[in-house]
Amino acid sequence: MNKYRLTSLIESRRLLWLLAVLFALVFCVQYFELPYGNAFLALFLSGNAEVSSVGNSSIGNSSSGFYVGKSLVDGSLNFSNSLNYTDPSTSYGGSDVTELFDGTDAKAKHSDDSLDVVADSDPEDEYPSKDFIDMNHNSTAAEVVENPSLAPEKAVEPNQTVPASDSNATSNNNISLDRIEGRNIAPVSVGNDILDSSLSNTSDALQPSDSPSSMDKDATNALQKTSIPAFLKTDLAPSVNYSSRNAIPKVKDSPEDAVVSLSKMNDMLLQSLTSYHSMRPLWSKGTDQELILARSLIENAPSVQNDPKLNQFAPLYRNFSMFRRSYELMEQTLKVYIYKEGERPIFHQPVLQGIYASEGWFMKLLQSSKHFVTKKPKKAHLFYLPFSTRMLEETLYVPNSHSRKNLIQCLRNYLSLITSRYSFWNRTGGADHFVVACHDWAPAETRKIMAHCIRALCNSDIKEGFQFGKDVSLAETYVRIPQHPLRQVGGRPPSKRKILAFFAGNMHGYLRPILLEHWENKDPDMKIFGQLPKVKGQMSYIQHMQSSKYCICARGYEVNSPRVVEAIFYECVPVIISDNFVPPFFETLKWESFAIFVPEKDIPNLKNILLSIPKKRYLQMQKRVKLVQQHFLWHPRPVKYDIFHMILHSIWYTRVFQISSR
Repeated sequence: MNKYRLTSLIESRRLLWLLAVLFALVFCVQYFELPYGNAFLALFLSGNAEVSSVGNSSIGNSSSGFYVGKSLVDGSLNFSNSLNYTDPSTSYGGSDVTELFDGTDAKAKHSDDSLDVVADSDPEDEYPSKDFIDMNHNSTAAEVVENPSLAPEKAVEPNQTVPASDSNATSNNNISLDRIEGRNIAPVSVGNDILDSSLSNTSDALQPSDSPSSMDKDATNALQKTSIPAFLKTDLAPSVNYSSRNAIPKVKDSPEDAVVSLSKMNDMLLQSLTSYHSMRPLWSKGTDQELILARSLIENAPSVQNDPKLNQFAPLYRNFSMFRRSYELMEQTLKVYIYKEGERPIFHQPVLQGIYASEGWFMKLLQSSKHFVTKKPKKAHLFYLPFSTRMLEETLYVPNSHSRKNLIQCLRNYLSLITSRYSFWNRTGGADHFVVACHDWAPAETRKIMAHCIRALCNSDIKEGFQFGKDVSLAETYVRIPQHPLRQVGGRPPSKRKILAFFAGNMHGYLRPILLEHWENKDPDMKIFGQLPKVKGQMSYIQHMQSSKYCICARGYEVNSPRVVEAIFYECVPVIISDNFVPPFFETLKWESFAIFVPEKDIPNLKNILLSIPKKRYLQMQKRVKLVQQHFLWHPRPVKYDIFHMILHSIWYTRVFQISSR
């Protein structure tokens, strides 16, 4: 009997030890895999959380497509199934709702009672700090006079430095590699190119075919030759002038011929597909040939014919057949290598809420993808630099310094680390590397040190160095509640949209005060406000968007605005008032088929322009907004043709057309 008890005791202890080891192993895995490292909480949460319902509507996946409300996104046809593709045998992977969002900071968590408060708000309700205003490199000369601290920032150009305005900034100008990897490596030297100092004398050194200065000259010449946009000038001037003023005041020092029209952007894009070529790789590998073959297959894609279900999508795209073939090849071919270097929070720790959430959602979903990500860099077609421009600013920017030098230095050190460990950057000069960056400062931070990378930018401003054939426009999405990214999607049918046009927002930048000067409280059909007050019993911000025919997307401090995607989200035709703004997925989508572009100078004639659009044309555009909506929705588990795949496709498509067989 004693022997039996002893044996049972030993076996019990072994079982307890086994459970303890298993618990510790799961804890470690969760710690390194979950965002922000909050592992303990995730151990006690379900791994199959469902997206909550929206009112009486359901959101989820089905065999016939993903549903929004009580109908399919496209009304009667699921775009995914209509293409007759078969899903790849390998799963996309991805994380479920709890895996994505458990462990986020307190600002990203809300009780059910507070969801309405958070979800129903202007995306820019919180005013930026004074530093954001002062650091705005698009400030006019008048603004610089009023605020002398702007002048040094305005002078920042490549190959120049800006002294910090206080001792704290000076002490932060040289960011140690401890921020990145915990060890010291000589920073990469940056002139016109990126080179690792230890590799600069080897045969693998970067030898770019074009310098940034030459590219800047080409862009400048293109801008100087651009004429004033001609569209919407004719047949749009009824005898009644609804504006409170007859002329718009001069608000910018730049000449009118510097405004690049949408038609000119189309020409520049088409030209880039045939004329822009990245640096020829210093040595070849099999993935180059795969990209060359993909380009040939895309250019020779069979056209869609005699299929009315597919043809209804064609007007949304520049070339529907090419897009369909390119997307199919991306699914079958593309492999991405993600660098593991870089410490949180700047690297690998995305922000999943707010107006800069696009870069965070993309980072998280790509890192969890089993389909597109490879651990073998020699098999990769693209290399991802996983840093957050939002966290870069939040972590390193010195308040009141009016300098980004230490932020750029951090990225420079990061690239030095990458180039000292790997040869992939030097093989192409960084042309097969890409960044996804939504913060307003991203173009300035990456313009010099990542000059040859593919940059997916929310701030896609041609005048600030956005280059067709190399850069892609990133959709700026305002994610109010990360746990419920599709909450309140959709809106009223056209017959119940009684408001002609709606805008509400803070007075960011030079343009919005002019918009309000002309239209605030001037016309009952034009619901144009500043910051919309939250008054019980009155229509909310979201209700206004869901009840308006047209939603005004006026630029703020920069050309981009989350309202562009918000309008599509709430099935309202976007009216984009932002000169030189390249809209998202521009290489694929035909934006003029479902959106209105109004030059900034035509704000006084805004109502005339909208009233001149025939009802039949409006109904057609509103239907197309609903069709294109699926390309702008985030899903905790990626869905074919959603915004995650569209961002990845833009980067893939751009790289494919950089490759030349010559």
